[in-house]
Amino acid sequence: MAETVSISRFKATCLGLLAKVKRTGRPILVTRKGEVIAQILSPPPPEKPPSWLGSFHSSGKILGDVVFPAVEAKEWDVLRA
Repeated sequence: MAETVSISRFKATCLGLLAKVKRTGRPILVTRKGEVIAQILSPPPPEKPPSWLGSFHSSGKILGDVVFPAVEAKEWDVLRA
């Protein structure tokens, strides 16, 4: 159950109450003349960004022979030295 705090007490102890909500995760209801006017909640945990590793695992296509050289060895400038 949420803790209920009057608006005057909330105003006087705002920082402490906010720290308590963050620490415990339990909400606090702020009231004025017995009527709830606000609810203080802790934020949800941050979402973990998706990993880029494996993100293209099904999108690549092999179009040719990846083992056989693309050009003949006699055409390589490096080998002409």
